[in-house]
Amino acid sequence: MKSFVFISPEEHFAEVVKEACQERQVKTQPQVEAYLVHLLKFYLDSKNLHRPLLEDSTTKPVDTFAEMYLQAMNAGAPRNREMMRTVADRSLYLTGFFADSFQRKIVDIDYYAEIGSAAYSNLSSWTRQDTVSAVFDIFSKRFLEYVEVLNYISEKSQIQGDQNVLRLYDRYLRTGSELAREKLTELGVVTLPKERLKLSKA
Repeated sequence: MKSFVFISPEEHFAEVVKEACQERQVKTQPQVEAYLVHLLKFYLDSKNLHRPLLEDSTTKPVDTFAEMYLQAMNAGAPRNREMMRTVADRSLYLTGFFADSFQRKIVDIDYYAEIGSAAYSNLSSWTRQDTVSAVFDIFSKRFLEYVEVLNYISEKSQIQGDQNVLRLYDRYLRTGSELAREKLTELGVVTLPKERLKLSKA
């Protein structure tokens, strides 16, 4: 009988982030790796890519990242930090995971990279905690390096192909689908048992 080792999404992403940094020869710090792990886990739920800048906002939703950036710049503290982080993180995630799709659009990857880098720069200057500020500063100055890290993870997980590993993982986390678990196992992704899934949602 085949045995499996079950790990949490955090443990899984910690492994793939470390591997990606090594493969892309990106020197990094533990707190930066931890931030990337949080980012990957957050966007397991694809709905997070389409949420408004502020959940309780009464203003008209904006369509472009430039508009989102300007809205965040013009917001008062502390809302501006929350909004700017959304802009920065989405820019990094999209450029890392869906770079190929930008080749078919008028707006290219440089557009998102410039906005993402500027957004992280603002966050660095607005953040009082030295450690967190330093993480934002690293992403601002080395944005494209971390795009490469996420692109490696994207290709390895085949998210741009027929087997969408992250969506499968999201489906399994939400529903406990046995079919999703079997497909993940075939792709070499370890999963939590259903009993632990229930505990993690409690």
